[in-house]
Amino acid sequence: MTERCGVCGLKLAHEDAGDGPAVFIILIYGLVMAGLATWVELTYEPPFWVHAIIFGPLIVIGSILLLRPFKGVMIALQYKHRVAGFEDEPQAPGN
Repeated sequence: MTERCGVCGLKLAHEDAGDGPAVFIILIYGLVMAGLATWVELTYEPPFWVHAIIFGPLIVIGSILLLRPFKGVMIALQYKHRVAGFEDEPQAPGN
């Protein structure tokens, strides 16, 4: 994480999203992928290797691509609710 935002100068050195983004991805994206895999299994009944070839890369690539946006959302929520070190930061106009 960078020390300050390059646009507005918000101090981000204290930011700590922790495992929150990974947990949300596991719960939300994992549920979607499990539902999709179940639907494929019940509809087409493919062999196991087809599931591995289709859903293995989908799960890995999708999870990696979602980590950054979910971390941004967690930081934005911390700032909005004034927690995790954002208590002393000035609030943006309109909030």
